[in-house]
Amino acid sequence: MTQNADHRVLLGKVGAPHGVRGWVWIYPSTDPLDSILDYRNWQLGRGENWKNFQVLQARPQGKAIVAQLADEHGQAFSDRDQAEAVKNLDIGVWRSEMPSLPKGEYYWIDLIGLEVVTTSGESFGKVDSLMETGSNNVLVIKGEREILVPFLFDQVVKDVDLEQAVITVDWDPDF
Repeated sequence: MTQNADHRVLLGKVGAPHGVRGWVWIYPSTDPLDSILDYRNWQLGRGENWKNFQVLQARPQGKAIVAQLADEHGQAFSDRDQAEAVKNLDIGVWRSEMPSLPKGEYYWIDLIGLEVVTTSGESFGKVDSLMETGSNNVLVIKGEREILVPFLFDQVVKDVDLEQAVITVDWDPDF
């Protein structure tokens, strides 16, 4: 398993209550949006304060999802006040709960913290984050300076070695 196996992966955010029967708006950061529903047990919270919740019912609605949740005791939210209590909390799951991916595919969380080196062995630093640009994803690398490298496998990214925690890239250090 990767270095981030015991890390919480954020999948979205809880929005405002939806109606008066305890349902909430969910704003996933997953792609596709409804893949957040692959996980029926969520952790809701922020910082060091997290609690377990269960998704009882959910359905896509526009560019979001509406869901009915149950608290850590299995009690379904039944009114707007319960829904209001979780408003603006982050939604997460443990990385170890996520399915394995085929060789050559990676969750972003698995790339965070990996060292990035050129094909000649020069280190750029470590992956701090990734961002979507529309045309391709970009590695945000923090080292002596911040470097942005497109995550284009075979063209720029030559190898991702999760065991050694290294990404090898063919990229000009002065670019």
